[in-house]
Amino acid sequence: MAEPPQGFLAELKDAVTPRAALMVIAVLLLQLGFITSYVGALHHPVPHELSIAVVAPPQVSPKLVAGLESVPDDAVKAVTATDRDDATAKLKDQKIYAALLFDAAGTQDTLLVAEARGAAAATAAEAIVTGLEKSQGRSVVVEDVVPLAPGDAKGLSSFYLVVGWCVGGYLVASILGISAGSRPANRSRAVIRLGALALYSVAAGIGGAVIIGPVLNALPGSSWGLTGIGSLVVFAVGAFTMAMQCLFDIIGIGIAVLLFVVLGNPSAGGVFPPPLMPPFWRAIGAWFPNGAGTDVTRSIAYFGGTNIGLPLLVLAAWAVAGIGITMVAASRHKPAQ
Repeated sequence: MAEPPQGFLAELKDAVTPRAALMVIAVLLLQLGFITSYVGALHHPVPHELSIAVVAPPQVSPKLVAGLESVPDDAVKAVTATDRDDATAKLKDQKIYAALLFDAAGTQDTLLVAEARGAAAATAAEAIVTGLEKSQGRSVVVEDVVPLAPGDAKGLSSFYLVVGWCVGGYLVASILGISAGSRPANRSRAVIRLGALALYSVAAGIGGAVIIGPVLNALPGSSWGLTGIGSLVVFAVGAFTMAMQCLFDIIGIGIAVLLFVVLGNPSAGGVFPPPLMPPFWRAIGAWFPNGAGTDVTRSIAYFGGTNIGLPLLVLAAWAVAGIGITMVAASRHKPAQ
């Protein structure tokens, strides 16, 4: 006996489950969030509290500091340095983005920059100082004290290296969850899964360091240092993605994409350093593995590993949170009878 024909709405209801519909809506929201976040963070870079040091005699320094501080929209955060060596040390310690050296014997001053910390920041500092100097009948010559490596055009290599490490972290965690279940069956399985992730992380760290260094000559610096930070980035992202799957099943993958792709990548300071990003992205960037990893990678490559304490703590916190949530979730997992 033939089954009675069904109407289109009935067929649609049978073909598209509420769960599938919700997941499609979630993907749409992620897509729109991706567009909003990337365009919002990168479409209109404007300096905000860009740190510029002033080296000048006591009778001139206050005027220069006041001139820099008077740039509209709090574009500059002016500080002082005692001499050229002090200013250079501050640049190499990543405490400032530029330094203006006043020449008391002439009308041409010197602007020290560190393009390795962000070419856009160096350009912004040059534009601001050039305008100020011109208004005072003076000129400025720019000197780059920490230049980019020949193979690191625009200084983006460290950022894209970390993006690749992050992608590997959440993808391998997602694959492990899809193939073996979102939540490990017990603590032993959780340890095994985290161990597999750790081995993968080391391999990814080594591979990334070899490609970015000896193969492409894109970044200078210690290959061992880059291997270590790469392994930590991959593991931190992977462990936290694993934890989200333990809590939210497949939706946890979407949460990982939201955190590490939609929010983490544009705020990482790779394309534009924090002082050139809007307030929201400037505030969150350093607290994601993407931003912390980019900061440490850039520091290892160009600045001798200075100023990496906080970024390393951030990465360790993501890793520990991922491990802790995964182990607790596995302890509470009740296998099907």
